[in-house]
Amino acid sequence: MDGSRIEQAIQRIEAAASRITTAAGKLGATPSDDSALVAHHQALKSEVADTLKDLDQLIGRLEA
Repeated sequence: MDGSRIEQAIQRIEAAASRITTAAGKLGATPSDDSALVAHHQALKSEVADTLKDLDQLIGRLEA
């Protein structure tokens, strides 16, 4: 490889590394979307737990 081909290859590698760094930065910004999903999941779990508790009490009254 002559000098200019090596320089071009290095430039392409540096450009690819820059694109990777940019993409990695965007991935790091997405957990905020996940936090909304986690909050929604927790709310649903709480609602289901409350409903199961109510059902358990209702069954207990019916058995008595």
